[in-house]
Amino acid sequence: MENEGIFLGVAENAVNKAKKMGAQLAEAYISSTKELNIDVREARVETMKLAEERGLGLRVVRDGRTGFSFSTDLSPQGIDDVSRQALANCEKTAEDSYNTLPSPGRAYPALDIYDPAIREATVEHKIEMARHMEEAARAYDPRVKIIESSSYQDGESLVTVANSLGLSTVFKGSYCGIYLALAAGEGDNSQTGFAMDFSLKFNSLKPADIGREAARRAVRMLGAQPVTTCKASIVLEPYVATGFLGIISSALTADAVQKGRSLFAGKVGAKVAADMVTIIDDGTLAGGLGSAPFDGEGVPTARTVLIDKGVLKQYLYNTYTAAKDGVDSTGNGVRGSFKGTPEVGVTNFFIEAGQTPVEELIKGVTNGLYVTEVMGMHTANPISGDFSVGVSGLLIENGAITKPVRGMAMGGNIIELFNSVDMVGNDLQFFGSKGSPTIRIAEMIISGQ
Repeated sequence: MENEGIFLGVAENAVNKAKKMGAQLAEAYISSTKELNIDVREARVETMKLAEERGLGLRVVRDGRTGFSFSTDLSPQGIDDVSRQALANCEKTAEDSYNTLPSPGRAYPALDIYDPAIREATVEHKIEMARHMEEAARAYDPRVKIIESSSYQDGESLVTVANSLGLSTVFKGSYCGIYLALAAGEGDNSQTGFAMDFSLKFNSLKPADIGREAARRAVRMLGAQPVTTCKASIVLEPYVATGFLGIISSALTADAVQKGRSLFAGKVGAKVAADMVTIIDDGTLAGGLGSAPFDGEGVPTARTVLIDKGVLKQYLYNTYTAAKDGVDSTGNGVRGSFKGTPEVGVTNFFIEAGQTPVEELIKGVTNGLYVTEVMGMHTANPISGDFSVGVSGLLIENGAITKPVRGMAMGGNIIELFNSVDMVGNDLQFFGSKGSPTIRIAEMIISGQ
């Protein structure tokens, strides 16, 4: 990655140029990213892509109006052009007294988010990790028939933010990960399985474990049969619970609340989940894929408890939404790239782990379903919280997992679902930057045949 000081200089120049051209407030955001993707199939490299992207996004405020423009040309002429365009774009936006930028002064958390081992490892080593996953999956069970995708991925980024209020800061981060998707078959029955491991540390990746886990997930579902409609306890494994958590991530942003698009609007201080449910967003989490010292506006990231023991405590804010509500930004001004302005988004977003081992959580179920897969989660309504999804999984009878089942449906409201949680496991797992432990729901109707 390039010298951090060079980008700081470019960002500060862009801010000064915009000010000279008439901006009252100006902010430059520069990101430089590299990503490597390797796909292996049948031990051979199917695709390998290395992508690099670098550019500057310039946000200006004049007479309460905001203008934005971006460019990949970081030369003096490029900076002139992007400044002129951003100011011209001001004329097309409405005046808004809450358009402002953050001031410097708050301390940034010290985070370990760059691992030089990712860059130092050879491409051959990374290909070998993808091959190793395949081998481990096939060795786990002969019924593993098809490897759909065995992938290695990594990336690194350098992010720079400077503004006209004196804020000037930069950080470097990296990540790596492996992913395996496969199918197992027996007779004319076929089932899929997957597993993934994304990390900030290269040496923590365990390809053999991921290979076995993907195979285990597929094989355990072979021979799955439909069941009749019943009322049962529901145990959501971490991946499934994380999917349900994802439905409410946007609803906990101040942006959604202020626009009247959140099921949590007006509910601060109210009970919105069971006592054992605590939901946190933490941009400072050690090892978290969403961790960074500051957000897309240069505001320090923080640990924000959104729902504490079932009670809604607060929302997530960027600088604009915080100004509207007269509060401080929570450091959640998230940017997809230099091509966009900071939206309110999550960092590391998760349900806090409980105390109960998963075996114990299952032992307490007389008649239940351990849900391992959900179909149609994207159809859930994030504004009302209503959902209706297809599910498959494993039957729980008298405290023991017995047989695989499929072809069922489950519907309801996400707030009702979280209010019905009667136990939370101690096995918090992250899938990307969202995570959950196993959670148990006291009772729900499962529609079967």
